[in-house]
Amino acid sequence: MTIKDIAAKCGVSVTTVSRVMNNHPYVSKEIRDKVLKVIEEEHFVPHVGAVDLVKPRTDAIGLIVRGTRNEFFNDMIPTLESAINDSGYAFYMSQIHTSENELRAAAALAKSKGLKGVILLGGRYDYTPEEVAILDNVPFICCTFTNSFGKISKESFSSVSIDDGRAAKAAVQLLIDNGHRKIAIILASTSDRSISELRFLGYKQALEENGIPFDADLVMETGDFSMERAYKAMKKLLSKKKEFTAAFVISDSMAVASMKALDDAGKKLPNDCSVIAIDGVKMTEYIIPTLTTFVQPREAMAKQTVESLRDIIENRSDYSHVVMKTTLREGGSVKKLQN
Repeated sequence: MTIKDIAAKCGVSVTTVSRVMNNHPYVSKEIRDKVLKVIEEEHFVPHVGAVDLVKPRTDAIGLIVRGTRNEFFNDMIPTLESAINDSGYAFYMSQIHTSENELRAAAALAKSKGLKGVILLGGRYDYTPEEVAILDNVPFICCTFTNSFGKISKESFSSVSIDDGRAAKAAVQLLIDNGHRKIAIILASTSDRSISELRFLGYKQALEENGIPFDADLVMETGDFSMERAYKAMKKLLSKKKEFTAAFVISDSMAVASMKALDDAGKKLPNDCSVIAIDGVKMTEYIIPTLTTFVQPREAMAKQTVESLRDIIENRSDYSHVVMKTTLREGGSVKKLQN
């Protein structure tokens, strides 16, 4: 029995069966269960490279997604997949936990599928040459981040990202321009050598340039980017009885959790506390009040990522590092204070 036979028996396409076998997230539970049941009943075991018969194995691009519950990344995955398929490449994806090693996951996928290139959606900012050697010269591109704290040469990889420090500085500056001087920050870590540290540095720079003393008591570290810990961090900040009129929360999802904590504590937004973030996740347009945030151009970043990687694979250009601009989406979560 072949993968085509499995598809015919289930009444679905070969692509759908391939997606089920590759643990692709965009398949309904009903279809997934149906396909897996037939595979089990028929004792079907695909040979390596036979999972995707739509495109040849040697023309494939892999996507490693670091984070299983990241709304921002989940919004980007369909665009990345479409751009890869539209370019004539097969698409393989592996989604890993934030505690896992994305380079090892990429190397494993590249070896098993014979990939032409790899996209890392989220990852560390401090790779070393020894670590990336595991990819065995398979071209890779960092999407939404770059190697800010690492030692690898810029001529050995590509990246598409925003300037996280600049975006954070702009977010805090907007609060300052609206009269806020007691500004808290909720972040994963001040020294994770990653996105959180970059946005923390932007926060501190904005305060310094406006003559506002840095107050460590207004810094709340969560240890990760989860909504649960962001909620607890805001509750802890409130329990300290430390005065603050605004909070810069480094991601939209964490900001939503922080706003919930404020509301549960009887605080009215934005009258009692203003909140601003970075990302532009779609769901934050539909909360009350709408979150004021600096939007990352997700679709443009995804398309640029695929284009930049193809340029390397097809020998059209050298490695490149594209920095994209964020745009302010004004919501209702920031209040202008009266002098």
